[in-house]
Amino acid sequence: MADNNNLTIDPRSGFCKSNSVFYSKRKPIPLPLTDFLDVTTFISSRPHHGKTAFIDAATGRHLSFKDLWKAVDSVSTCLYDMGIRKGHVILLLSPNSIFFPIVCLSVMSLGAVITTTNPLNTPREIAKQIANSKPSLAFTTPELLAKLTESNSNLTIILIDDEITDASTKTKAKIVTTLSEMVKKEPSGIRVREQVKQDDTATLLYSSGTTGESKGVVSSHKNLIAMVQTIVERFRLNEGDHKFICTVPMFHIYGLAAFATGILAAGSTVIVLSKFEMGEMLSTIVKYRATYLPLVPPILVALINGADQIRERYDLSSLNFVLSGGAPLSKEMVEGFSEKYPGVTILQGYGLTESAGIGASTDTLEESRRYGTAGLLSPNTEAKIVDPESGKALLVNQ
Repeated sequence: MADNNNLTIDPRSGFCKSNSVFYSKRKPIPLPLTDFLDVTTFISSRPHHGKTAFIDAATGRHLSFKDLWKAVDSVSTCLYDMGIRKGHVILLLSPNSIFFPIVCLSVMSLGAVITTTNPLNTPREIAKQIANSKPSLAFTTPELLAKLTESNSNLTIILIDDEITDASTKTKAKIVTTLSEMVKKEPSGIRVREQVKQDDTATLLYSSGTTGESKGVVSSHKNLIAMVQTIVERFRLNEGDHKFICTVPMFHIYGLAAFATGILAAGSTVIVLSKFEMGEMLSTIVKYRATYLPLVPPILVALINGADQIRERYDLSSLNFVLSGGAPLSKEMVEGFSEKYPGVTILQGYGLTESAGIGASTDTLEESRRYGTAGLLSPNTEAKIVDPESGKALLVNQ
């Protein structure tokens, strides 16, 4: 990041004419200065008063922070014993679950790299990602096992299940163990076996943006640590007891940065929906008195259009914030929602895989009422607006 002290920055826009860079107008957030630090250790070492890390909305199963970190230690110990080292790539093919973060955090704690893939991808698309990322092994569920083996029958697989069933053994899959067996192992007590630097690669996520073929996007531990800090500060998670509904996919940077890592750092609870269904989402808010609901604009439209029936049937009084991302909200949507649900503040976020999560956001209702905007740049963030034809950086309002 540039030394802002020697630059002339317009306080109104954050724009610097000398280098055509927009600088964030938000207060900078403190970031750890030590070179040797992985994102898992950073999150697990943060003090908080939280008790429950995850709740499975479908089964009601709770995972405490104590059990989460024990599971991460056990799984990372097993992976190390299996020969997984810093820089090795691990593939994760799974829908949302309370086990998804365990795999991610375990892998990253070793300095190995997590690459996730969409469960809706075809075997051909998954095969292409495998050929590009060259994973050492893969985690998947029994339901997705056939798709993975069709993609690559030589890949070593760990099943996200309680046991290896007959149905699993009938496939040509090279299953070596299950996540449940790994969690039972006594952890070695030494989480960092090789020194992991903040600049080392943590994730390799595939994104097509809005056009073209899917491309691998590398994020470092430093990128994710900065995003964790941004999320904790943005939602003031160090204050009070917060419960988030996880409706967005964890294989995506939004889900991975927020629900598999960021929100845990403040001791907040994540209630996981394996797939989106409106009735289940609303029932889950009521049952667990959820306070935050991240969603995408089509769900917001459904909440507005069905507001009278929804409020009649569901007590959503616990809900404090709705967080919308994926596309900008119109004036009609912001005002329509605020009118139907006056006790709920609507916030927006804009991010991309390349920015490791939130790149810009509206953090108050007043900011959300600047219609047509993606909000202010996240703390510590710099941006340029570039003409794709010429590659030339543009000025304010161009």
